[in-house]
Amino acid sequence: MNSKRSDEIFPSALDDARAADLYVTSPQTLSPSYRLAYMDHEFLLRDELRPIRLQLELEKPELTQKELGIKSTVVILGSARIYEAKVAYEQLDTVKEAAKKYPTDETLARKVRIAERIADKSRYYEEARNLSTLIADACMEFPTGTLVVVTGGGPGIMEAANRGAHDVGAKSVGLNIVLPFEQKPNNYITPELCFQFHYFAIRKMHFLMRAKVLIAFPGGYGTLDELFETLTLIQTKKIPAFQCSFSEKNSGNALSTLKPLLKKAQFLQRI
Repeated sequence: MNSKRSDEIFPSALDDARAADLYVTSPQTLSPSYRLAYMDHEFLLRDELRPIRLQLELEKPELTQKELGIKSTVVILGSARIYEAKVAYEQLDTVKEAAKKYPTDETLARKVRIAERIADKSRYYEEARNLSTLIADACMEFPTGTLVVVTGGGPGIMEAANRGAHDVGAKSVGLNIVLPFEQKPNNYITPELCFQFHYFAIRKMHFLMRAKVLIAFPGGYGTLDELFETLTLIQTKKIPAFQCSFSEKNSGNALSTLKPLLKKAQFLQRI
């Protein structure tokens, strides 16, 4: 945060914030009403201040990325629950051992089935990591800011993509969201490019503001939501068209199933 520049007439917000801390204690100065508005945490969290918070959440990552020279990105989407093979198979072994002790327990049997599916998909973790490494490694030959990998900042495929860039010493962005779970950022995001969001809408904007390519790995509702919103914005020409790809031909099952139905009903236009 910058203090007043030599060519400025008025004190900066930081200057006055520091000066305000020098108050003489009294009932008046201790009242919440006396706090500077932009230093009043309770005031900024009021429902009526939502438009200000939306703007702040848009501006903070935007200004930071501009300052760090992030100009274009590759968005990598995918499940938070697809783990590295070693971790996935260790979890599967643990659940199987528990199920052996209680063979009639349907809850444990269901956990085994889920763990088997996750272990089977663990190959996508390595694919996402390798792809990110290829992108980052190739782009390091060009000026800073060329095609930086960006993810949702969480575990699973997101971690793998950030990790791939980290493996070759390249920067990558993580756009974390506050949730009751999974909100912890993974350890491979470039720290100064690790952002936290309250508003899903603003987070989605930041996914696309610099996007040149989007790659979707297998995922759930979150992955499909971000993918379909991107395709809708391209179709309606709200954003310029860019390449949207699946990690492999068979990984876009949801879209490949819906596409013929939508075309037959004449609901789908070419984009």
